[in-house]
Amino acid sequence: MDKLEMELLGDNHISTSTETPLRKDAFEKTDAQKIKAIEYYFAQILEELGLDLTDDSLSGTPYRVAKMYVKELFYGLDPKNKPKISLFDNKYGYGKMLVEKNISLDSLCEHHFLPINGYAHVAYIPKDKVIGLSKINRVVDYYAHRPQVQERLSLQILNELKETLQTEDVMVMISAKHLCVSQRGIKDKESSTTTLEYSGRFNEKSYRDEFFKCIS
Repeated sequence: MDKLEMELLGDNHISTSTETPLRKDAFEKTDAQKIKAIEYYFAQILEELGLDLTDDSLSGTPYRVAKMYVKELFYGLDPKNKPKISLFDNKYGYGKMLVEKNISLDSLCEHHFLPINGYAHVAYIPKDKVIGLSKINRVVDYYAHRPQVQERLSLQILNELKETLQTEDVMVMISAKHLCVSQRGIKDKESSTTTLEYSGRFNEKSYRDEFFKCIS
């Protein structure tokens, strides 16, 4: 594949799987080892750009970026950081829709490593168990903090909640702005992207309409 083909491919939101593409040896190194390696290579990038790393303002940048990548922006790559989900018996017998809307979402596009910023709206219909409300936010945050495409992120959140709650009745909507659209290429500052994933009773229009009414 030549460079033009790679660039064109990187503008397409495609994926071979709903799983994040990780190497088999992705977690053989410690976080400290990864930070040290990234620090070295990011310094090389800055030097290739012609920046003077002896300057006080830049001297610590490679380390800060490396630490940010491992500990913050991409902490969701490591399964050990997966949030522990609190479930409670549905003692009230609540059987209607529960919607958590306007969940802040920050991620990075895996094609250009530029930010994706927006909101997620999540709904489910309880069966025997209900989930602690903040845990929905934590699931969104965990899967967002890895290199992503929005379609995969929507599916990962949906599948995680379906498995955790043991129900098919889940719906996920994400609306976000992509800086790879607003800062490069077409440089469109106003457009945003919306993705929808749903299953179970949300395949019925009446349930989707109720969801849309709740988040409007």
